[in-house]
Amino acid sequence: MGHQTPLYKEHLAADAKMVDFAGWDMPIHYGSQLEEHHQVRRAAGMFDVSHMTIVDLRGADTRAFLKYLIANNVDKLKARQALYTCMLNERGGVIDDLIVYFMQEDWFRIVVNAATRAKDLAWIKQQAGAYQVTVTERPELAMIAVQGPQARERVYEVLDAKLREQAAQLKPFYAAYDAEGEGEVFIGRTGYTGEDGFELLLPGRNAVRLWRALLEKGVKPTGLGARDTLRLEAGMNLYGADMDETITPLECALEWTVAWEPAARNFIGRAALEKQKAQGVARKLVGLVLNEKGVLRNHLKVVVDGVGEGEITSGGFSPTLNKAIALARVPAAAGARCAVEIRGKLVPATVVKPPFVRNGKSLV
Repeated sequence: MGHQTPLYKEHLAADAKMVDFAGWDMPIHYGSQLEEHHQVRRAAGMFDVSHMTIVDLRGADTRAFLKYLIANNVDKLKARQALYTCMLNERGGVIDDLIVYFMQEDWFRIVVNAATRAKDLAWIKQQAGAYQVTVTERPELAMIAVQGPQARERVYEVLDAKLREQAAQLKPFYAAYDAEGEGEVFIGRTGYTGEDGFELLLPGRNAVRLWRALLEKGVKPTGLGARDTLRLEAGMNLYGADMDETITPLECALEWTVAWEPAARNFIGRAALEKQKAQGVARKLVGLVLNEKGVLRNHLKVVVDGVGEGEITSGGFSPTLNKAIALARVPAAAGARCAVEIRGKLVPATVVKPPFVRNGKSLV
């Protein structure tokens, strides 16, 4: 038996199929992954993502530390604003992708992946040694993500008046925070599905009450299976599939998360990225849409005539588009056409720029 979130018994009561995910017992679906996917695209679904790692960084040097630790620049942030970025090794490889929130001058909050928790915390603490920064994991906090075109309205209905007012004013990639009452409540507006919505962080002891309140408002539980097909349609990288410590942001379509200016900011991995950029990147991450019937799976070979070969990093079926789609790493010179080797046969595919779907609409 793995780790259990505060909502574990709620999943069992809903007849969830439970699987091991990074050492946690998590719901893969509650009966139909396909229905859960469409529920998020068409109305609202909620995910238990309490397995993710929440870390608070506090201290006089916190801003300076983060300017060194991550590839994006926290100086861009206004109060309660969020930033998506990568934490790199010296070779420019991605240790993890994460979201950082600017809470106040001596306090930033970061959310990292569950599967990389141990190495992330070890790396952060190692790099923090030269700074006046305390690194505090927050395992007592649960996290519920509510996503879909009706998600925000459903969340408003279960919040008290003070939090409702704050949440209603949130722009994308901003957060609300209230430490009064029965424990701190943090509401972010980011997401991993290509839909609008909120992430609600609150003490684990209060998570069941919130989960049940959302259920009463018609928000359906959604498992990790639909979360993966939704994020693939949204063209969002999955750590360990589309990127890892051997892949740089320039090779996984995340150069936009690298803040090159100011040139004097010496973040970890900068020298390696600058060298790679100057020499020219040999590989790039693209989207693929299969032109015929078939299934695109991870690690299938991609053939680009006259250019070379690549590989599917994340593949699957798009319930929204009713087509097979994928993210693939291919030679940088690849154009608009390629073929995927499926059971010994080369099947034509179209190269597109992700995302495939946003806010329920096809972009390909």
